[in-house]
Amino acid sequence: MKAIRIAALLGLSVASTGLLAADVMRLPVGPTAPFSAIVAVPSGYTTYYISGMVGQPKAPAANGKPADWGDMPYQTGATLDTLKEAMAKVGLGFGDVVQAHVYMAPDPAKGGGIDFAGMNKVWLTRFGTPDQPNKPARAAFKVAALAGEGPLLEIEFIAVKKAP
Repeated sequence: MKAIRIAALLGLSVASTGLLAADVMRLPVGPTAPFSAIVAVPSGYTTYYISGMVGQPKAPAANGKPADWGDMPYQTGATLDTLKEAMAKVGLGFGDVVQAHVYMAPDPAKGGGIDFAGMNKVWLTRFGTPDQPNKPARAAFKVAALAGEGPLLEIEFIAVKKAP
């Protein structure tokens, strides 16, 4: 019922969005946006809260410098790989992600800025693809620093899976 009310508030047709089906509803922002504007999860799903994670550094003996961890595109891919591996242990994949928070630290190589475009470029290789079309709701933040030395990026997810 909540999904139908959301659709009514947004002026959406229930038939065109598939809201009557017992599936997760994702309202797109647009065809090229890397995230969904709204995601609604019906009852009968288990919710998983996946802690923020970073990827493995590019240099085997990273000494805490961002350069040893790689640039933003590298770190985004490595972080998503780390999350994929953790989620697979409980039977989840990127298609199950309904919410994402992306935290980006200043990059000294970018004059203290962040490479938002570099993160999005890699993000779109995992979300919104022909093989995995689901896009989560997402918020991205520039933060003063992350807990560890070196990483430029940390990502956390909320995922859902239909209960057996």
